[in-house]
Amino acid sequence: MHNFLPIAYFENQFIAFENAKISIATHALHYGTAAFGGMRGIPNPENPSQILLFRLERHCQRLSQSAKFLNYDLPADKIEQIIVDFVKKNKPSQSFYIRPLVYSSGLGIAPRLHNIEKDFFVYGLEMGDYLSPDGISCRISSWYRQEDRSFPLRGKISAAYITSALAKTEAVESGFDEAILMNSQGKVCEATGMNVFMVRNGQLITPGFEQDVLEGITRDSILTLAKDLGIETIQRPIDKSELFIADEVFLSGTAAKITPVKRIETFTLPSDRPITEKLREKLSAITENKDLKYANWVNVIPLE
Repeated sequence: MHNFLPIAYFENQFIAFENAKISIATHALHYGTAAFGGMRGIPNPENPSQILLFRLERHCQRLSQSAKFLNYDLPADKIEQIIVDFVKKNKPSQSFYIRPLVYSSGLGIAPRLHNIEKDFFVYGLEMGDYLSPDGISCRISSWYRQEDRSFPLRGKISAAYITSALAKTEAVESGFDEAILMNSQGKVCEATGMNVFMVRNGQLITPGFEQDVLEGITRDSILTLAKDLGIETIQRPIDKSELFIADEVFLSGTAAKITPVKRIETFTLPSDRPITEKLREKLSAITENKDLKYANWVNVIPLE
C-alpha cells in the first residue's frame, strides 16, 4: 500500500493526485515513449519546516537530457522549479520519493517521436528503505542488459525497464532479493535499478559507462566520496566470478541508497564491510545536510 503525496503536477498545473489521470490511448503507455527520474527528500532533522533534496540540479539535468531522446525540449531549470513548488505544496512530513516523468501524451497509434504531443508530470510517495539495509541476496539474471547501439542507455527511458522487471521477478521467484544483469559482452553491468560496486584488496571497483550502465547520480556521488576519503577507485569491466570472491559488494541508487550484498548465488560474502559502511555513513550525513563540504549537493526547501 503506497502513501502518495496529496498534490501532483499534471498538464501544467497542480491538482489533487487522485485527479491526475491519462487516457488508455496514451502513446507512452503503448510504446514506452517516456523517461523518468527519481529523487529522495527528507524533512530536515534539525528543522522540520525545511525539506532536504539530494542533488536536485543533477537529477533535473539528467531528466532534461533523457527528454531529448524523446524529441522533447524540457529545460532542466523548468523541471527544478516545478519540483521545488511541488515540495512546497505537499509539505511532506516523512521521508519521500519524487517521480517526475516526461512522456508522449498524444493518442496516436504509430510508434514515433515526431508529430506527437509531449508532456511532463510529477508525483510523490512516502518511502523508507527500498531494500533491506542489513544486506540482500542476489542472483545472476538470465536476462541481459540492452546495448547502447540499440537503445539510448544514456537516458532513463521507461521502456528499458521491462528487462529490469523480468530480472527482478525471476530473482524473487527463485528465492533471491535482487538480480544482477550482465551486458552483451558477458561482463557485470548493473542490478534492476541500481549500479553495482565491489571491493577487492582495498580498491573500490565499478563498471564504466562503456559497459552499458546507467549514469547513476548516486554512483557518481560514491565515486567522488571515495576519492575524497582516500579510497582507490577503478572503473573497469568486472567478471561474474570476481563478484563471488569479492571482499565487499554493494548496490547504489536513489531508492536503494547504498545496500550491501550478503550473498550472490551460492557464494556468501564477508559480513565485515568497512568501505561500504564508511561510504554509507558519509552519504547519510550528506543527505541530512550535516557535512558542510558537500552542502552544494543538498537543496534546502523552506516550507513556510
